[in-house]
Amino acid sequence: MHNHDTVALLEDIPTKHFESGRPLILRRGQIGTVVMIYPDGMVEVEFSDRDGRAFAIASLRSDNLITLRDAPDYAVA
Repeated sequence: MHNHDTVALLEDIPTKHFESGRPLILRRGQIGTVVMIYPDGMVEVEFSDRDGRAFAIASLRSDNLITLRDAPDYAVA
């Protein structure tokens, strides 16, 4: 996993809207962007709406995420 990777949640995560503080549930499959990687295996992920406005930032275990890919990896012969 790298900074700026697009990731999706593998399970529901309770959190709060980062501006209003209102409780939110980020559902399994919610898409976000990795903004920080910590040495202990935690990653900080920003979740945004379709207009690019962030509504939550959460520190998550990397094993709760899957990296989404939009291009193939080529096999080495």
